[in-house]
Amino acid sequence: MSAKAFDAIVIGAGQAGPPLVGRLEAAGMSVALIERKFIGGTCVNTGCMPTKTMVASAYAAHLARRAADYGVALSGPVGVDYQRIKARKDKVTNDARGNLESWIAGMKGCALYRGHARFESADTVRVGDDLLTAPKIFLNTGGRASVPDLPGVHDIPYLTNSSMMDLDVLPSHLIVVGGSYISLEFAQMFRRFGSEVTVIEKAPRLTGREDEDVSAAIQSILENEDIAVHVGADDIGFARKGNEIAVTFSAGKPPAVGSHVLLALGRVPNTDDLGLDKAGVKVDQRGYIVVDDQLRTSVPGIWAMGDCNGKGAFTHTSYNDYEIVAANLLDNDPRKVSDRIEAYALYIDPPLGRCGMTEAAVKKSGRRALVGQRPMTRVGRAVEKGETQGFMKILADADTGEILGCSVLGPGGDEAIHSVLDLMYAKAPISTLARAMHIHPNVSELLPTIAQELKPLT
Repeated sequence: MSAKAFDAIVIGAGQAGPPLVGRLEAAGMSVALIERKFIGGTCVNTGCMPTKTMVASAYAAHLARRAADYGVALSGPVGVDYQRIKARKDKVTNDARGNLESWIAGMKGCALYRGHARFESADTVRVGDDLLTAPKIFLNTGGRASVPDLPGVHDIPYLTNSSMMDLDVLPSHLIVVGGSYISLEFAQMFRRFGSEVTVIEKAPRLTGREDEDVSAAIQSILENEDIAVHVGADDIGFARKGNEIAVTFSAGKPPAVGSHVLLALGRVPNTDDLGLDKAGVKVDQRGYIVVDDQLRTSVPGIWAMGDCNGKGAFTHTSYNDYEIVAANLLDNDPRKVSDRIEAYALYIDPPLGRCGMTEAAVKKSGRRALVGQRPMTRVGRAVEKGETQGFMKILADADTGEILGCSVLGPGGDEAIHSVLDLMYAKAPISTLARAMHIHPNVSELLPTIAQELKPLT
């Protein structure tokens, strides 16, 4: 069989793939886009869009239950219609995926192939009965939930972040194994829908990459909503108990028994079934594709973008990967992965916005640093909204004034963090933030005040 020739092949239609196809096609190239399941990848189908749609429903239910706090009287108890919540979530996802599909279908220079792609050589890919070849191949294959081989795990009907999206009944008791970002969003969300929720985490604290004060505040927020949290849990195992599931942990502690179990124990890249060995593409010990600062793999003419390259596990890092590749290939703009500043959010309520270094990382670096902090109880906008859990913290270099990092755990924290992030990209010193006039009343207006009150980090 002779291979059909293209100028470029893009494998995976997540956050980096389709926009790159659009740029390449607009530049006059013929492009083959290969997707084995859903256009839009994790974000559109099982990640950001559906989960944040459900987070919004959970927030509405939570706020309604607090109506009396705001002087609002309801005629009866607040109820949750999970079927309508799921239907709303499905519509948001289907609309977004449909829009992407329509956009791709309108590209005359793009051929969409549905199926599983595997390399046959460094420039040839097979999709079912089709053989495709191109001098440029871009990988955007994403990742999936990790399922460690824990005792009894394969004897129970566990859920992952993906299968949670298909759940059509509200769990009576959801046991979440894992204490990081995905797990905690689901934990709070389903507690607000009315499920009993238990979180079991093997590490000494939740969200282990955050500073200890942030982790403690997050745990307090969850426990204030009657979510049972167990940290430092070892010897985790699973067993059926009638129609329920028992999760055992930490000798001497009673097992958690629930109706459903969610495994949120990290992610693995979708690289094990691509035939990368036939192309000569190197992967690291965890299966991530090895790339350089401009996302080129070990094989000339092959690039890797998004979750499969280990350079970031977020929609925004994947999209930025596309921007870097396109800038280098099409714009003569030598952008690099190392130019970007780490930034992300945890979408519990209140949300956590994070950018730059943590306090622990600054201390480890040995730099002399300054730190400023303010609890949300002293932020007027938070008090006015009746949402005073959390705090803000800013770190700066004591010698140069460089802004090193920031954490905003509180109402609008996922938005307020950009006030600091953009200054960091502009390489503006902390004095610029200190002298800025922000709008009142707003959570962000206290960032300049904190910048004026920095003290030595000890």
